[in-house]
Amino acid sequence: MKNLRGLFTVDFNVERVMRAIRLATGCPCVAGETLIFLDEIQDAEGGLTMLKYFFENMPEQHIIVAGSLLGIELHRKESFPVGKVDFLRMYPMTFIEFLRAVGETAMADLIISADWQTIALFSQQLTERLRQYYFVGGMPEAVQAYANEALPVEIRHIQNSILQSYDNDFSKHAPNELVPRIRLVWDSIPSQLSRENRKFIYGLVKEGARAREFEAALMWLCDCGLTYKVKAVKTPKYPLKSYEDQSAFKLFTIDVGLLCAQMDVEPSLLLQKNDIFTEFKGALTEQYVMQQLLPYHTLYYWSKPNSQAKVDFVIQQDGNVVPIEVKAEDNLRAKSLRLFIDTFAPARAYRLSMSDYRKESQLTNIPLYAIAACAN
Repeated sequence: MKNLRGLFTVDFNVERVMRAIRLATGCPCVAGETLIFLDEIQDAEGGLTMLKYFFENMPEQHIIVAGSLLGIELHRKESFPVGKVDFLRMYPMTFIEFLRAVGETAMADLIISADWQTIALFSQQLTERLRQYYFVGGMPEAVQAYANEALPVEIRHIQNSILQSYDNDFSKHAPNELVPRIRLVWDSIPSQLSRENRKFIYGLVKEGARAREFEAALMWLCDCGLTYKVKAVKTPKYPLKSYEDQSAFKLFTIDVGLLCAQMDVEPSLLLQKNDIFTEFKGALTEQYVMQQLLPYHTLYYWSKPNSQAKVDFVIQQDGNVVPIEVKAEDNLRAKSLRLFIDTFAPARAYRLSMSDYRKESQLTNIPLYAIAACAN
């Protein structure tokens, strides 16, 4: 409700604020029973600071606040109630959540069960659903439209509207001098991911560009959750953060469906073409895998110095360093992963491909559509 944007500018009197919320919503707002949800909280001056007074004077009142650019706003607020607010980061819907949303709950449960013999029986249906997920992505509005049988052109319109809203946010929230660089970085993501070696190259943002020119723009995009950095590790040892290489990273966008829209990939190609999983040099597949892993892990990748050998993702799982190779097809050749295994002897390793489940010593092949069985 736009008329409530100035609710917190008068003072931080909890009783006055609650009275206004009750009048505006027509809801009794009973403490301990009613959940108050304040969306786009960064647009309401004093909204974040108000949380401190709710915590201190009305702790029994349940409140959730959300904001698409909350990560940016937190850097500006000196009076944010540190230690009095629990954080929950929201991500686009995973493939499992997509399946449940489109009425395939039984399929989602089957994947979670890791009953590989039964999963193999339904590989064709799951592959088809995965193709649909590549197109729709995990943005709730697009998924809801698809679940309601919207036409592909309508879903693409939703995606383009989301992308336009992001572009508008650049001008609205970022410092004026930073906006052109933010747009250049954002627009370069499809070309960055389409390269065989997806390491971020500043020269693809702008010819002759250097890191210092675009570091602030990169940080802005990451802080607001529109992009994710996957840093390289020099040596894949536990804990991985101790060995990260700050100068080498891959930059992913927020959602595979939005990436398709940003690339202007025809919906018909995504929904009908048999070799979609091998198109665009695997860019869509690696973006997809990143999305499924990100809610559970801090992601890294490994590449051997002065060599083409690289492993797409490296995670920590149950106290172990686990390499993950991504294959956008049935091809099971994974020379880099084999090199990693021979060199570092991990307790387990995953290869994600369109082939069925199989286990070979430390190496386990997982179908791309069943990544949730090993994601956490």
